[in-house]
Amino acid sequence: MCVKRYWTSFIFIICSLTGMTGISHADGLLRIKHMERCGDFFTTGQQEFCVSTRGKLFDKQLKIRFGKNLLAANEIKRDGNVLRITLPDGKYQSGPLWLEQGEQKSNPVWLSLKGSHVVAANKNEVAKNMDGLTTYVDLVSVIIEENYDGITEARRLAKKYNAKIVGFIPPLNTYQLRLPARNLIERDAIVLRLGSEIGVDAVIIEETGAEKEIEGEITASNLAGADDISEGEWASNRFLNAVDFYLRRIPAKSNPLATQPIKIGVIERDVDFDSPDFSDYLGDCRRDPKRICLYARDAEKSQSHGSTVAGIFAAAWNNGGNSGFLRGLDKAGPGFDVIVERNSDAGITANIAASVNLVEDGVRVLNWSWGIHRVGAKNVDGKDVDSLVRSGLAMSGYEELLEEFFLWLRMKHPDVIVINSAGNGASFSGLDEYRLPSSFVTEQLFVVGGHERSNKKSAQVNDPDYVVKRRASNIDMRVDITAAACVHSSVLKINAEGKKHCGTSYATPLVTGLVAAMLSINSQLEPEQIRILLRRSAMTIGEESDFEPTDADDLTSPILPSERNNELNHPDVGRSARLDMHKALDLTVQSLKRVR
Repeated sequence: MCVKRYWTSFIFIICSLTGMTGISHADGLLRIKHMERCGDFFTTGQQEFCVSTRGKLFDKQLKIRFGKNLLAANEIKRDGNVLRITLPDGKYQSGPLWLEQGEQKSNPVWLSLKGSHVVAANKNEVAKNMDGLTTYVDLVSVIIEENYDGITEARRLAKKYNAKIVGFIPPLNTYQLRLPARNLIERDAIVLRLGSEIGVDAVIIEETGAEKEIEGEITASNLAGADDISEGEWASNRFLNAVDFYLRRIPAKSNPLATQPIKIGVIERDVDFDSPDFSDYLGDCRRDPKRICLYARDAEKSQSHGSTVAGIFAAAWNNGGNSGFLRGLDKAGPGFDVIVERNSDAGITANIAASVNLVEDGVRVLNWSWGIHRVGAKNVDGKDVDSLVRSGLAMSGYEELLEEFFLWLRMKHPDVIVINSAGNGASFSGLDEYRLPSSFVTEQLFVVGGHERSNKKSAQVNDPDYVVKRRASNIDMRVDITAAACVHSSVLKINAEGKKHCGTSYATPLVTGLVAAMLSINSQLEPEQIRILLRRSAMTIGEESDFEPTDADDLTSPILPSERNNELNHPDVGRSARLDMHKALDLTVQSLKRVR
């Protein structure tokens, strides 16, 4: 037996993280594998966190650092490789936490004290529904109407239905209940009654396996097209030109620019710190104020979805894996923070809980390389979408939760930008009966499609046919811009070639990293102004659409005359937009003159 069941849902995933999945490729190294809220969430005056580690721990040598603080012995309890940390309210602020033991240092993880947290079901608490999808049997979340006191109403409902409050997202008035349900029939009966309560806005049914990636790239056999990464994928977005521009322009002797540190939140599970891409982020990363810092749980595989996404921001250069855009700006950078966090394995609800905590911790840009399609959604060829589908019942709850999130952003954090992948279902990104969250129309949500290098090797980078739409990428007017969809994964050995990954998941962080760099230059830019700069700087892709209704050849909202100095006959007008990282940074620098 791995551990006993006594530290909330956190305990159920410890077995899969420690010893039950085989020997790790770096089993002796000190690593933080998982961290979650635990204990009684309603205990006043303190918060408790459970941390699963890898590597041999020695009580007399072990130190736990939380930001600039060394945690006291009475704040830590240990049970094998699981640490229970108790933090008094008001003593600490959210920040990085890592372990030290002699010369060894673990990966730093971001510990948020903002409090939103939901628990995941274990394998015995899920079942297959009528659509064949994995769904939680006894865990649901309720969104309380805004004119009600959330916790008071949640407690009333829990008492009435013999349920227990086990999680919450207070800023969204959302509370997670464990119901007295033994099967889906009993659950659905209670859900029906809960939904009819006057104080309940919506009930969220979670359809997610406890240990399943929330989004992955489409495979080569499923609408993905060729997986070979030809030369020039990132060149199609002027990646290196943008790095060179930032490194030269920011410290320019004639007119240097002051920059602002920016926090980026990445909703992913973990990152492999044994890879050369990330091995120098161990311990106190902020020892150098200019460098980018990366905070994440440690992954078992270098080719994990989180490692590949995080690598586009933060991977060390010239190691054979990825080359992180923000890492390339280190010599002139303001000290970017990339926080990889997913709260728990409780699916979409956990993604939103993590996003709320990160925003409250000061994150300015959120990277959402995930999304879901409704069962029955059709692709552009009229066939069923079979990737990341959810039932209509689940989708309606998710839609309400996402609506609450974006309303909260608009009211409390209007400067925060969410950048979301368009999806890989060869479907439509802008209709809520097809996909969430990309279908939301709000100034604070940018949607990114994917493209790949065309076969026209003689084409210049600014030619529309330099790239082609990636066949699997979702499309339509809701997509703001496209970026290169294919990257190499991280590797375990320097100079080895990583596996090729393609999907809108990997186009999205190119845009997110660029937006963070733009905000570091001009932090006063509002979300809609950032969108304008991205569109005005964009190159083109695809044929001219003439503003006709979207069909299978249109990837993004067409470029408008207003985005080309009101030139009605400009050759870009009517075409889809392709990311130009260099020109976007140039326009950002020019925007400073208008501010002054």
